[in-house]
Amino acid sequence: MRVISGEYGGRRLKALVGDNTRPTTDKVKESIFNMIGPYFDGGTVLDLYAGSGGLAIEAVSRGMDLGICIEKNFSAIKIIKENIEVTKEPNKFIVKKMDANKALLFLKEEEITVDLVLLDPPYAKQEIEEQIEQMLAQDLLSEVGIIVCETDKSVKLPEIIGTCVKSRETTYGITQITIYKQEVSDE
Repeated sequence: MRVISGEYGGRRLKALVGDNTRPTTDKVKESIFNMIGPYFDGGTVLDLYAGSGGLAIEAVSRGMDLGICIEKNFSAIKIIKENIEVTKEPNKFIVKKMDANKALLFLKEEEITVDLVLLDPPYAKQEIEEQIEQMLAQDLLSEVGIIVCETDKSVKLPEIIGTCVKSRETTYGITQITIYKQEVSDE
């Protein structure tokens, strides 16, 4: 596993050993960023189920100002921190060991809004719709916010969740990538 492109391009990242996480393959990661970027002019990325932190690191490598990595697994937190050290810019990342739903409350309390959300929860424990609704209710997503959901290909997410509209859906093997964009009215 590696950083595909940008400032940290080519740097090797560690993955968590075992079945606790499913690292996004380099091919899928590259496809995701080609769909939503591929590069950014600042902003904050939230990786709500960070695993190894690879997606948030990729987003910061491609121009995001800040990467917030949320993970509840202690071993994964260690890997995320080691991978962030590879960037030599740890000040561009916040790592929190907590449950995803508690993390959304934390972000609200800290008054943090995000421009890009990466949702790759364990396939058996998905609450994607509810978590997007919670983000919208707490006003955590910027007006130009993008949400990338990584699910099993059998999962069918709705066309619209609150003010977010599905803009793209692509399948790679057993993995489905669904992208939502915030639709803000001109009123």
